[in-house]
Amino acid sequence: MILNEMLGIKYPIIQGGMANIATGKFAAAVSNAGGLGLIASGGWDAKRIEEEIIECRSLTDQPFGVNLMLMNPDADNIAQMLADQKVSIITTGAGTPGKYMELWKSAGAKVIPVVASTALARKVEQQGADAVIAEGGESGGHVGDMTTMTLVPQVIDKVSIPVIAAGGIADGRQFAAAIALGAAGIQVGTCLLVSEECPIHENYKQALIKARDNSTTVTGRSLDAPVRILKNDMAREYLKVERSGGTREELEQFTLGGLRRAVLEGDTKNGSVMAGQVCGQLTEIKPVAAILEELYEGAKKELARLKSVDL
Repeated sequence: MILNEMLGIKYPIIQGGMANIATGKFAAAVSNAGGLGLIASGGWDAKRIEEEIIECRSLTDQPFGVNLMLMNPDADNIAQMLADQKVSIITTGAGTPGKYMELWKSAGAKVIPVVASTALARKVEQQGADAVIAEGGESGGHVGDMTTMTLVPQVIDKVSIPVIAAGGIADGRQFAAAIALGAAGIQVGTCLLVSEECPIHENYKQALIKARDNSTTVTGRSLDAPVRILKNDMAREYLKVERSGGTREELEQFTLGGLRRAVLEGDTKNGSVMAGQVCGQLTEIKPVAAILEELYEGAKKELARLKSVDL
């Protein structure tokens, strides 16, 4: 696969940059298991992310990367630190990384922005991106409007760089579907939340395992900041206020610190339990190595089966 060769990894699988979850230790575990581990910037500053990079390097000799959320208030300092630290793979979200492209490229980094539209994909390609991650609205956390099935092929038709599919992928069938669409590989997040190594609270993991196909909802559409989370007391109250025309300030009170409450304290009733629509497929907690191997081998099996399908 193109992505394996491009990034120097065993499987063409990237771990999503999940805020407050994707630590240096977790990224190292994913990289050691054959994928590309990512450290998420989230709300951390440059100093904290640098500490996570140093820890990751102490735990793996495999490639790993850092995801920079471009809305981070400390983005300029983080961008410079990533260049100083010679981080070899940088993914970005919530904007375009054009202002940092020359800095990162001169430091030898590959830059792979997350995109939710063909227009953004074309723009970041022009800015010098090495690949793009086309993420559909099935994913957890901040989402776009288009689905993975519709977004990925349209992005592929508009750019000449590799396209990685993300959103709604948790088993080999969905991995194979992404390859059939023309993707060079996949990025996954929700299915890795139930790995043994994932540092979220046990309550969070159990909430995902108990989830059904319709257990997620999207909050914040009226604010132009849609976020997919599990349905819980907080989500229901948020949506009630949102439907009644609640102000941004009123709605932000529901989510302030919500992800940290879910991740660190295990508050799955009032916290923001971010998860994609594939949560209904999750049935048990496994080592991250087992999850990645099952994804890869499952995709190979499905692609082999399709060779015998007569349309």
